[in-house]
Amino acid sequence: MWVPGQEAAKPPTRPPAITSAEPTAESAPPAGIPMRRGDNLIAASAYVAVVPAIVFVLVEPFKRNRFVRFHSFQSIFLAGATILIAIAMRILYSLLALIPALGFLLAWLATGVTLLGLVILWLVLLVKALQGQTFKLPFIGNLAEKA
Repeated sequence: MWVPGQEAAKPPTRPPAITSAEPTAESAPPAGIPMRRGDNLIAASAYVAVVPAIVFVLVEPFKRNRFVRFHSFQSIFLAGATILIAIAMRILYSLLALIPALGFLLAWLATGVTLLGLVILWLVLLVKALQGQTFKLPFIGNLAEKA
Protein backbone atom coordinates (compact mmCIF):
# COMPACT_ATOMS: atom_id res chain seq x y z
CA MET A 1 0.00 0.00 0.00
CA TRP A 2 1.31 3.43 -0.93
CA VAL A 3 1.58 6.03 1.78
CA PRO A 4 2.20 9.73 0.96
CA GLY A 5 5.85 10.64 1.41
CA GLN A 6 7.14 7.10 0.70
CA GLU A 7 8.29 5.40 -2.45
CA ALA A 8 5.87 3.07 -4.12
CA ALA A 9 6.56 -0.54 -3.26
CA LYS A 10 7.66 -2.76 -6.09
CA PRO A 11 5.29 -5.59 -6.93
CA PRO A 12 6.54 -8.99 -5.79
CA THR A 13 8.43 -10.89 -8.41
CA ARG A 14 7.29 -14.34 -9.42
CA PRO A 15 9.71 -17.21 -9.88
CA PRO A 16 10.27 -18.11 -13.51
CA ALA A 17 7.91 -20.72 -14.90
CA ILE A 18 9.37 -24.14 -15.52
CA THR A 19 9.25 -24.76 -19.24
CA SER A 20 11.39 -27.87 -19.34
CA ALA A 21 9.69 -30.94 -20.78
CA GLU A 22 11.85 -33.25 -18.68
CA PRO A 23 9.97 -35.30 -16.08
CA THR A 24 10.52 -34.47 -12.43
CA ALA A 25 11.94 -36.97 -9.97
CA GLU A 26 8.44 -37.74 -8.65
CA SER A 27 6.89 -38.45 -12.02
CA ALA A 28 9.84 -40.11 -13.72
CA PRO A 29 10.11 -43.87 -13.91
CA PRO A 30 12.65 -45.52 -11.60
CA ALA A 31 16.29 -44.78 -12.36
CA GLY A 32 17.91 -46.59 -15.26
CA ILE A 33 14.68 -47.45 -17.05
CA PRO A 34 14.48 -46.33 -20.64
CA MET A 35 10.85 -45.59 -21.43
CA ARG A 36 9.65 -46.86 -24.77
CA ARG A 37 6.70 -45.42 -26.57
CA GLY A 38 4.10 -48.06 -25.69
CA ASP A 39 5.24 -48.89 -22.16
CA ASN A 40 2.65 -46.68 -20.54
CA LEU A 41 -0.17 -48.39 -22.47
CA ILE A 42 1.14 -51.82 -21.52
CA ALA A 43 1.51 -50.81 -17.87
CA ALA A 44 -2.01 -49.34 -17.85
CA SER A 45 -3.46 -52.50 -19.36
CA ALA A 46 -2.07 -54.40 -16.36
CA TYR A 47 -4.69 -52.60 -14.25
CA VAL A 48 -7.59 -53.57 -16.51
CA ALA A 49 -7.63 -57.14 -15.21
CA VAL A 50 -5.33 -59.48 -13.33
CA VAL A 51 -4.75 -61.80 -16.31
CA PRO A 52 -2.76 -59.26 -18.41
CA ALA A 53 -0.71 -58.38 -15.33
CA ILE A 54 0.21 -62.03 -14.81
CA VAL A 55 1.05 -62.40 -18.51
CA PHE A 56 3.30 -59.32 -18.39
CA VAL A 57 5.17 -60.76 -15.42
CA LEU A 58 5.76 -64.07 -17.22
CA VAL A 59 6.35 -63.07 -20.88
CA GLU A 60 9.94 -62.33 -21.80
CA PRO A 61 10.03 -58.82 -23.31
CA PHE A 62 7.84 -57.36 -20.57
CA LYS A 63 9.33 -59.02 -17.52
CA ARG A 64 12.66 -57.25 -18.11
CA ASN A 65 11.04 -53.82 -18.29
CA ARG A 66 10.97 -52.54 -14.71
CA PHE A 67 8.21 -50.00 -15.38
CA VAL A 68 5.78 -52.60 -16.75
CA ARG A 69 6.90 -55.11 -14.13
CA PHE A 70 6.25 -52.65 -11.28
CA HIS A 71 2.73 -51.83 -12.47
CA SER A 72 1.97 -55.51 -13.13
CA PHE A 73 3.00 -56.57 -9.64
CA GLN A 74 1.19 -53.63 -8.07
CA SER A 75 -1.95 -54.66 -9.97
CA ILE A 76 -1.63 -58.27 -8.81
CA PHE A 77 -1.08 -57.23 -5.18
CA LEU A 78 -3.97 -54.76 -5.39
CA ALA A 79 -6.24 -57.55 -6.63
CA GLY A 80 -5.20 -59.67 -3.65
CA ALA A 81 -5.82 -56.79 -1.26
CA THR A 82 -9.22 -56.22 -2.87
CA ILE A 83 -10.15 -59.84 -2.18
CA LEU A 84 -9.13 -59.43 1.46
CA ILE A 85 -11.15 -56.19 1.68
CA ALA A 86 -14.16 -57.99 0.17
CA ILE A 87 -13.93 -60.72 2.81
CA ALA A 88 -13.66 -58.11 5.57
CA MET A 89 -16.62 -56.21 4.15
CA ARG A 90 -18.69 -59.40 4.05
CA ILE A 91 -17.97 -59.97 7.75
CA LEU A 92 -18.74 -56.32 8.54
CA TYR A 93 -21.96 -56.54 6.51
CA SER A 94 -23.06 -59.60 8.49
CA LEU A 95 -22.32 -57.86 11.80
CA LEU A 96 -24.03 -54.61 10.83
CA ALA A 97 -27.09 -56.50 9.61
CA LEU A 98 -27.68 -57.63 13.20
CA ILE A 99 -28.51 -54.05 14.24
CA PRO A 100 -32.33 -53.81 14.18
CA ALA A 101 -33.53 -50.68 12.37
CA LEU A 102 -30.52 -49.15 10.63
CA GLY A 103 -28.28 -52.19 10.27
CA PHE A 104 -28.87 -52.88 6.60
CA LEU A 105 -28.63 -49.20 5.74
CA LEU A 106 -25.27 -48.89 7.51
CA ALA A 107 -24.05 -52.08 5.86
CA TRP A 108 -24.97 -50.84 2.39
CA LEU A 109 -23.43 -47.45 3.11
CA ALA A 110 -20.15 -49.01 4.26
CA THR A 111 -20.10 -51.28 1.22
CA GLY A 112 -20.83 -48.40 -1.16
CA VAL A 113 -18.15 -46.14 0.31
CA THR A 114 -15.57 -48.93 0.17
CA LEU A 115 -16.47 -49.78 -3.41
CA LEU A 116 -16.32 -46.13 -4.45
CA GLY A 117 -12.91 -45.77 -2.83
CA LEU A 118 -11.57 -48.83 -4.64
CA VAL A 119 -12.89 -47.60 -8.00
CA ILE A 120 -11.30 -44.18 -7.51
CA LEU A 121 -7.99 -45.80 -6.50
CA TRP A 122 -8.12 -48.02 -9.56
CA LEU A 123 -8.77 -45.03 -11.84
CA VAL A 124 -5.89 -43.07 -10.29
CA LEU A 125 -3.51 -45.98 -10.82
CA LEU A 126 -4.71 -46.43 -14.40
CA VAL A 127 -4.24 -42.74 -15.24
CA LYS A 128 -0.82 -42.57 -13.56
CA ALA A 129 0.34 -45.58 -15.58
CA LEU A 130 -0.96 -43.96 -18.78
CA GLN A 131 1.00 -40.81 -17.91
CA GLY A 132 4.17 -42.85 -17.49
CA GLN A 133 4.44 -42.25 -13.76
CA THR A 134 5.14 -44.72 -11.00
CA PHE A 135 2.56 -44.10 -8.29
CA LYS A 136 3.42 -46.29 -5.32
CA LEU A 137 0.68 -47.37 -2.97
CA PRO A 138 1.86 -47.30 0.67
CA PHE A 139 2.39 -51.00 1.40
CA ILE A 140 1.64 -52.65 -1.92
CA GLY A 141 3.96 -50.35 -3.88
CA ASN A 142 6.96 -51.33 -1.76
CA LEU A 143 6.20 -55.02 -2.34
CA ALA A 144 5.81 -54.44 -6.08
CA GLU A 145 9.10 -52.55 -6.23
CA LYS A 146 10.99 -55.40 -4.56
CA ALA A 147 9.41 -58.11 -6.74
